[in-house]
Amino acid sequence: MVAQERRAKTLEEFDVELEALHMRGQWKYDRLLVQVIGGPKPAGIPYLWRWEEVYPKLVEACEIIPESFTARRNFSFLNPGLERGGTTHTLLMGVQMIKPGELAWAHRHTIAALRFVIRGNARVFTVVDGEVCPMEPYDLILTPRWSWHDHHNESDEPAIWLDVLDLPFVIGMNLPFYETYPGDRQQVRRSSEAEYLQARTSTLRPTWERPKREHLPLRYSWKETEAQLRRLWASEGSPYDGLALEYVNPMTGGSTLPTLSCWIQMLRPGEQTKRHRHTSSAVYFVVRGEGKTIVGDEELVWDQHDAFCVPNWAWHQHINRSRTEEAILFSVHDIPILQVLGLYYEEPENSLQRQAAPSVPPVPQREIA
Repeated sequence: MVAQERRAKTLEEFDVELEALHMRGQWKYDRLLVQVIGGPKPAGIPYLWRWEEVYPKLVEACEIIPESFTARRNFSFLNPGLERGGTTHTLLMGVQMIKPGELAWAHRHTIAALRFVIRGNARVFTVVDGEVCPMEPYDLILTPRWSWHDHHNESDEPAIWLDVLDLPFVIGMNLPFYETYPGDRQQVRRSSEAEYLQARTSTLRPTWERPKREHLPLRYSWKETEAQLRRLWASEGSPYDGLALEYVNPMTGGSTLPTLSCWIQMLRPGEQTKRHRHTSSAVYFVVRGEGKTIVGDEELVWDQHDAFCVPNWAWHQHINRSRTEEAILFSVHDIPILQVLGLYYEEPENSLQRQAAPSVPPVPQREIA
């Protein structure tokens, strides 16, 4: 009897057998890597949320959700190009409103968050780990990961702020923890501001204490922020981002939060930045002015209080449409995550911190008698 010749398996058949055993050959990854030569494809698409459409829905939400004690009155901005949600693949941006006399109850989570105030006053405040942070227009309030926080409106006007969180990143890492406070509001350090950690973050600090450098309740007041922008008005700035300043941790000089970098950015009248792209993604809020951001072939034409996103590795540039008024943008970036992993790249060049600080003025030569 003549033995039948055994037919050799095809690679496709072999791949199927491996898949049934929950294995995969390296050759399949090699084919995928060839497809990403030149860098990643941007995650999500550029998109603009117009204030003229967002604000009426916030007002309507106050009617539909008459009180905020069971759920926060918050809208998340969801990128149409992302299946799993998020404004970018690592950042979630949204807006929140609380009515006069309302309280947004206390909780904490491993998701880092921040609030950029749109409408507020001295009688609107966030409590972060027992410290009161007033919420006046365009103030920035930090709620670091695992810090207790609740929001109060003791004024007679609605309060509105921008929320930005690293939720998509934390969910992607499968590290979400959440805890509610025993009661709707946390205990406040009312005895004395001498107990506040915020009182220890200035250029004058107690000599008898070991400084705390991370996990700090912080408020960056708009009055000081705008004043710094004005001081640096005549600076050259960045050819790619204009006059862009980073909110830093005052104890370390590093990023605002370990996963989030916050910027305030001024485009002077008529200013147009150069095109560039980077592996980080960003979300933007228009503090004032009018302009447009060109992302790839998409033009996002924005006005005051609009919000938009720029996906990672997408070519973009900013243009101030006004010849007489500046435009100011607040933005949040996932740069710190990438820098610590060595995965932050830019094209056509690295523009972050590339220039030296101003040097000491030259000493004039003495005349020889």
